[in-house]
Amino acid sequence: MATLVAFHAHPDDEAIATGGAMLLASRAGHRVILVLATRGEVGEVDEGFLADGETLADRRTVETLAAAELLGVHRVEFLGYHDSGMAGQDTNRADHCFWRADVNEAALRLHDLLVDESVDVLTCYDSNGGYGHPDHIQVHRVGHRFAELAGVSRVYESTMNRTQIQEQMAMIVEQSPEMAEEFEDVDDNFGSPDEVITTAVDVTSVIDDKRRAMAAHASQIDENSFFLAMAPEVFSAAFGTEWYIRTDTTPKEREVSLFGGNEG
Repeated sequence: MATLVAFHAHPDDEAIATGGAMLLASRAGHRVILVLATRGEVGEVDEGFLADGETLADRRTVETLAAAELLGVHRVEFLGYHDSGMAGQDTNRADHCFWRADVNEAALRLHDLLVDESVDVLTCYDSNGGYGHPDHIQVHRVGHRFAELAGVSRVYESTMNRTQIQEQMAMIVEQSPEMAEEFEDVDDNFGSPDEVITTAVDVTSVIDDKRRAMAAHASQIDENSFFLAMAPEVFSAAFGTEWYIRTDTTPKEREVSLFGGNEG
């Protein structure tokens, strides 16, 4: 069996982007390791949500461990950097934030953290970090550098299927023209076009587990959030496939697994 390392920027990213593939890998007998670059220190949280003396980093660490258990993760590690916040925020300039970390130094830190592991598969993000978040872009850079240092050839960039989402939005607007305003500010550079996506992992068989793992991150994803307010069938349609770009080769056919090519 193989070892999968899912490298993410913040707590909850793992459940949203790669949670289904992680759980499927674990259930198939593979070793699954989750590494988070930060503890999501600058995320937003409702007033009164945290206990007296509790920091958001404290709470998000607990949430990560709970979600990881739901996803069958065998080992959870934090790389030790600070959340950089959204693009353009003052927190991007903090000396200790992940965005400002030296890529080689961060990759070496990740390498040292996993020196006792034989890593077969690594997930990171596409070159734009999915939607341009500085920490996500940095995960892409550090992840690829780590793969070079550790000799990991099978790297999968987690992404969103831009083509499919744009088609879905167009269909919604066609059926409900009043919804057009909802999509006016959607950035056309999110995710990746369908033609560059090599791998589509169907996670509908574990979609309820994925939803529970997302809900475990209650400080960021409460029951009234965009994600969890969806009807089950809508949630399954939106999050039932996880999209990846395999970087070491271009498969002749679209893969359906991070391990077995066209076999689930």
